[in-house]
Amino acid sequence: MFNLVYAMGTGGTGGGTGGGGGLGAFLPLIIIFAIFYFLLIRPQQKKSKQHKQLLTDLKKGDKVVSSGGLHGVITGLSDDVVTVEISPKVRVKITRGSIAGVIRKSETAS
Repeated sequence: MFNLVYAMGTGGTGGGTGGGGGLGAFLPLIIIFAIFYFLLIRPQQKKSKQHKQLLTDLKKGDKVVSSGGLHGVITGLSDDVVTVEISPKVRVKITRGSIAGVIRKSETAS
């Protein structure tokens, strides 16, 4: 029984295994956060910034596709609403945020 007590003791002035964790204890968390930032957070922020720039650069005559899959040509713009002609004399109004992308002329040739 006394051997067990001695084995569990701090050992007096030796060691250094018990305290002083400080930065060493948080280093794995810092590394994990850095990995998440560079693999998940930063690319998502970049994609969001590009989408906002795309929405501000919209103009009449652009061929667009909405997030619901509608393809059409922009015939009217306001702050929040975009009027898109999806067929001759068929126009729909959609919110500006639901524009998923602009179709380039090289993509429509195929």
